[in-house]
Amino acid sequence: MSFDGQGSSQPTPPLFPQLSHNPPSSPAPASGTEGTRGDEEGLATPRPFDRPTSPFMAQNGSKCAVYQKVGEEGICKMHKFNLWETATRYYLVGGDLMDRRFRILKIDRTSEPGDLSIAEDDIVYTQKEMSQLLNAIDDGNRSTGGLKFKCSTWGLLGFIRFTGAYYMLVITKRSQVAMIGGHYIYQVDGTDLIPLTTPASHRFWPDLKHAEEARFLGILSNLDLSRSFYFSYSYDITRTLQHNISRGRQALSEGCLPNSEHDYNAMFVWNHYLLQPAVSALKNTYDWCFPIVHGFVDQAVLTVYGRTVYITIIARRSRFFAGARFLKRGANDLGYVANDVETEQIVSEMLTTSFHAPGNNLYANPNYTSYVQHRGSIPLYWTQDNTGVTPKPPIELHLVDPFYVAAALHLDNLFERYGAPIYVLNLIKQRERTPRESKLLAEYTNAINYLNQFLPKGKKIIYEAWDMSRASHRGNSSDQSVIARLEVIAENVVTTTGFFRNGDERSNKWTMQNGVARTNCIDCLDRTNAAQFVIGKRALGHQLHALGVISDTSIEYDTDAVNLFTHMFHDHGDTIAVQYGGSHLVNTMETYRKINQWTSHSRDMVESFKRYYNNSFLDGQRQEAYNLFLGNYIFSQNQPMLWDLATDYYLHHADPRTYSQKARRSYSSWFTPSFLEPRILPPITPLSPPKPISYIDDYYLEYYRPLAVSSFLKIFSFKMNSTLKYMPFRATREGRYDLSPFRVRDGTEQALPPRQSSKKAVPPTVESPDDDSDGTSSVVSHVAAKRSSIQRWLAPHLGERTPSYRSTVREVPFRTVDLAALARAETVKSLDLGVILEQAVSSALNPNISRREVEAYEEYASFPLNIPLVVSADTPLNTMPEFEAYVKSGVETVKSSIARQKSSEDFSDFLGVSDDPLTVTEADRGRFKYEVYGNWLNGGIL
Repeated sequence: MSFDGQGSSQPTPPLFPQLSHNPPSSPAPASGTEGTRGDEEGLATPRPFDRPTSPFMAQNGSKCAVYQKVGEEGICKMHKFNLWETATRYYLVGGDLMDRRFRILKIDRTSEPGDLSIAEDDIVYTQKEMSQLLNAIDDGNRSTGGLKFKCSTWGLLGFIRFTGAYYMLVITKRSQVAMIGGHYIYQVDGTDLIPLTTPASHRFWPDLKHAEEARFLGILSNLDLSRSFYFSYSYDITRTLQHNISRGRQALSEGCLPNSEHDYNAMFVWNHYLLQPAVSALKNTYDWCFPIVHGFVDQAVLTVYGRTVYITIIARRSRFFAGARFLKRGANDLGYVANDVETEQIVSEMLTTSFHAPGNNLYANPNYTSYVQHRGSIPLYWTQDNTGVTPKPPIELHLVDPFYVAAALHLDNLFERYGAPIYVLNLIKQRERTPRESKLLAEYTNAINYLNQFLPKGKKIIYEAWDMSRASHRGNSSDQSVIARLEVIAENVVTTTGFFRNGDERSNKWTMQNGVARTNCIDCLDRTNAAQFVIGKRALGHQLHALGVISDTSIEYDTDAVNLFTHMFHDHGDTIAVQYGGSHLVNTMETYRKINQWTSHSRDMVESFKRYYNNSFLDGQRQEAYNLFLGNYIFSQNQPMLWDLATDYYLHHADPRTYSQKARRSYSSWFTPSFLEPRILPPITPLSPPKPISYIDDYYLEYYRPLAVSSFLKIFSFKMNSTLKYMPFRATREGRYDLSPFRVRDGTEQALPPRQSSKKAVPPTVESPDDDSDGTSSVVSHVAAKRSSIQRWLAPHLGERTPSYRSTVREVPFRTVDLAALARAETVKSLDLGVILEQAVSSALNPNISRREVEAYEEYASFPLNIPLVVSADTPLNTMPEFEAYVKSGVETVKSSIARQKSSEDFSDFLGVSDDPLTVTEADRGRFKYEVYGNWLNGGIL
């Protein structure tokens, strides 16, 4: 409202678009009707297969197949499984999303120890035909107990054995974490290890074998598979988006079907060892067993005036040379480095869901972009001995290789994965009083210089060393600002390597990422994550610009878009730090941006202690679990047990006895020339002969789920994190809030003009929307001190979980305050933090007690503690008047109530029930039961 000189009010047109808030109603799920399935999208555990209890035999085995063989009518992905058991076998029944096609897998439980007997049926059955088959199995095993239901699962992770029989590892719980191209990515929330033995065979094991087996199971249980392990039924999460789309186009150009051969990247398949028995026994292994990656996956929505942009972060941890912080440092002799993590950020506009463009343009959707980064330990032979009590053990270069073979193998592997050039950003300390990290600086620099002299021009490694820790401690001067320096480096990195954008030659120009930014500090955790965030933020601007969302390639800090991205990268860094270091990030972006330093310092100290404790006492157990699960240690007779090994060095390095048998690599031609060639996106090739997209991609069934009863509250795309969750709804509804996620939020743009008071005698008040996301009321004025928006974004996520749908766009409560109170509040807010801390310490050391508090304490201390218990009708002589009046009031109430109960007519008043018993009229005022109820309300007795 605006006010003129006459005091009349005229409406002011909204400055910004208004945001409506109409939460959709969720209809009650319909009961099972024909052609309609129950919704399982939000379920953590699968439903069991519905098999009739009355057995009946199949009429003809040759007629019960929907298709003769798997794959003849397109892909047949199974998304849920049911495990049945007899006395001698397990039967795993897999079904598709529509519950129309089923397959079966037979697993023998009576095999000899060390043998795995699996039989796969290629025939695809209907639900009725699968029920007939299971009932036939039940009939054939009546003498031994028949067919019993074991459990429902979401898939197999593989098979593993220790000293005897195999175990089958199944997924029992899952949750959706991302959606890419209509394909869901799930997090493993629960697993179960099922022994492939019969109770009789297990009973005759020797006691020693039982003890060893139990200890191996205990070691494996130290690896928590319900944290940060991910899988997908139809999308290859072990590869980057650029590789997946290029592979699909390449297959079509060669006349093959995409995904006909599963080409998973073995470096990131953490259950690779468990899959090997299934690979050797099954024809269609990956229809039953699913690769899992270890790392981090997160997805959020960026809303830009009705345009929906998905930001997805996928971090993949290498299974090679994997382990805990101080136990795995540097590189092994195969060129694999510790803490090797590939981070990919996918930015896509969801105009269409799939990877395909309209028409017959397969894998040509121009709305998908991605950018990939890499982090890893310094590729030299160095270690740290943490057997002492120091939190920072000394660094030892125990082997100096003049030809830098390990670094050459590692960098050649990076050329194979990402192309050239490689931008190496080294953030370790360069000047120290006691040399620790600086020991590696000169050796690493010499390695890059030595290897660079053999690379062709234009493909050389770009090396930049910068002491980020020293720059952070020297302050925020113009020449030493950490963020400003990282911004310059990030722009150089992104323009050098480029990023991937899908498209075609006619309408949209595609781009490919050639090369990668390799960032490292000493641990590849705190400093590395901050540098990768700035590089990712810069790449995000280029990706949004390529999609036509913004006109420039840069995004300012303290905007909704960058705050959302900061929160995602903060969770990404915390997860990677817990996996490798045992604690969350010690130094976050708040530390390097000099934001909220008092709270961040205390948090940093706590995380440092947690990291020291885990490294000193728990890393050994985690390392044993890694070695057992990844297959680095395999039990064999007459060999030492895992817990008896003095070191696991030979589990992660090549056998020195085979050195003489291997051909030595050239010291000068250390790279593979074909890896240096630029990546080119294959041309678009229509499917010949023409077939529907569902023949090669079942994204429509997986994402849209036809014939399923769904609700908005269970749809992942609706409930994922979004920039809309942090907007003050009142301001947006009145059109006084800029909805752009690229507007810098300094805390003052949300204030509203004052409104005219309805009462003239009341002094003017100021109404302001609450911009805090925790739901508490606050006042924001024109003269309020600027508050960093990054604190408002991180506060709700650090303290509690993201609210449910009702908080997606929340109407924030208002309150009115007096101007004098507002002035006092603003005065307190403007005080320096050091002054406030000094006042708090002074008040704690010199407490002041008011007169009112003294009187209240004296009244409490003089209250009698020996009040007698009333055991008779006689009134004690030394009672207090208040207590005596209270007792008499209760007695009088009881007497008056008894006096009224003269006849049975009074009781009939309680028994009579009118047509509308919930309505009390004026005629009921004198009725006895309402009078008694009124006495009870006044403190009496019924």
